[in-house]
Amino acid sequence: MENNQMLKRFSGSSKFKRICVFCGSSPGKSPSYQVAALQLANQLVENKIDLVYGGGSIGLMGMVSKAVYNGGRHVLGVIPKTLMPKEVKANFNALITGETVGEVRPVSGMHQRKAEMARQADAFIALPGGYGTLEELLEVITWAQLGIHDKPVGLLNVDGYYNSLMSFIDKAVDEGFIAPAARSIIVSAPTAHELMSKLEDYVPNHHGEAPKLRWEIEQQLGYGTTKSEISR
Repeated sequence: MENNQMLKRFSGSSKFKRICVFCGSSPGKSPSYQVAALQLANQLVENKIDLVYGGGSIGLMGMVSKAVYNGGRHVLGVIPKTLMPKEVKANFNALITGETVGEVRPVSGMHQRKAEMARQADAFIALPGGYGTLEELLEVITWAQLGIHDKPVGLLNVDGYYNSLMSFIDKAVDEGFIAPAARSIIVSAPTAHELMSKLEDYVPNHHGEAPKLRWEIEQQLGYGTTKSEISR
């Protein structure tokens, strides 16, 4: 009953203008992953939310970006210049990313890519993916834990794909490596509709922002953003 009320409450409007989606450049073996990608794209379109993503047009990221773009929403692809398909690198890079859908924003490297995606987005969602997806996901979770931002971070846990990750995090909490309050940074749901509803209701439960630490991290990584931009 509670889930039905929650799903009914979230319909046709959102407090988010742009959501950053992390996902694989492979479609995955199970058709469920592809269905979930399209369902998430439909949620963004229906609720008038624009997409920020890591560029490219293959795998799950291609499915999400194309569906959002074809649905009339703005798509921003942030991609390192070294991965942009052009000239002699075209054939090689096309195997990695494909052509970026929508607006292309080239950046100098991978660190800058993550910082720009974070700056542009009001929330984050991770679909199933591999090393790159995990790295992006864990970094924005860590930034939230450190107080660099307080934007919600969602896991679209399709067919229990992220169950092992969640078990690892719970173990880290039990063993004292992650604070219980920081555990609540991650919002998880098996469907796009339910996840979007939970993200809408998200209230940060971890400690507040750390301006000095935020500035130091950004300077060390060379993001070139002001200390308020990522946390906006």
